[in-house]
Amino acid sequence: MPFPAPLTGVVPPVCTPLTPEREVDVPSLVRLVDHLVGAGVHGLFVLGSSSEAAHLTDRQRRLVVETVVAHVGGALPVLAGTIDMTTPRVLDHVAAVTAAGADAVVVTAPFYARTHPAETARHYRLVSERSPVPVLAYDIPASVHTKLGQELVLGLAAEGVLAGLKDSSGDQGAFRAVVAEARTRADITGFSVLTGSELLVDAALAMGADGAVPGLANVDPAGYVRLYGLCRAGDWARARAEQERLCALFGMVGVGVAGGRMGAGSSALGAFKAALHLRGVIDCPVTAEPQVPLAADEVERVGKYLAAAGLL
Repeated sequence: MPFPAPLTGVVPPVCTPLTPEREVDVPSLVRLVDHLVGAGVHGLFVLGSSSEAAHLTDRQRRLVVETVVAHVGGALPVLAGTIDMTTPRVLDHVAAVTAAGADAVVVTAPFYARTHPAETARHYRLVSERSPVPVLAYDIPASVHTKLGQELVLGLAAEGVLAGLKDSSGDQGAFRAVVAEARTRADITGFSVLTGSELLVDAALAMGADGAVPGLANVDPAGYVRLYGLCRAGDWARARAEQERLCALFGMVGVGVAGGRMGAGSSALGAFKAALHLRGVIDCPVTAEPQVPLAADEVERVGKYLAAAGLL
């Protein structure tokens, strides 16, 4: 099922604030949504990687979707990740998030058991058949160990199976090829191509991408909205300057990596949540278990990145 028109703009992958007991902090989640909507974002993506969806229980996942959908009240599209290992499990999530009001679902290739491209295509067709809302493919091979080939994505788009692609693969050549062909093929309509890169939004939009899903937009949504507007206006010099400011801010994701005390995921999500806490958006910066928390000196370094970017 395609979108009536391509989904465009800045669609942050919304972090999931947690209490010290690792339950969903609903008041903080509502404030985070207000922080994003107030900055002018064009949609919200819940239950993705930046949402720590892999660490949430099914009950917590549903609570996140219900909370966000109810709070935005249809003012913005809400996309929900239905990320799981196999087609039956994904279909269960599709039923849950669409019952909670999600406007679209975002689906990875199956994982744990490796799949052939024909099986991956069948996975998306089966999900699309059962989903009452549009389905976007989520290309994130670093997490699911499967790269979605451009022929597969474009073929499913032409069939009407996929309404869009969120590309977090880091393969800019393949991304460019999908953007170019999706724009020129007569048999593909209403298909959105979104970059998941924080660092290359200006380049992706220059290629013809429809929008961006940057995790750092949780911290500085106004910056990404400003960047999107500058690119759409063709003001590439100012867009480049804004992108470079955001690239410098993105340096915060590495504060916990030095010394090998934690992985890149713990460091990045810990930095995003520390930044949101320092900015007064969420009450508690904890990440889900078993991720390693940032130390006090690492949080202090996050604050320095915020100050340098004019956010504190």
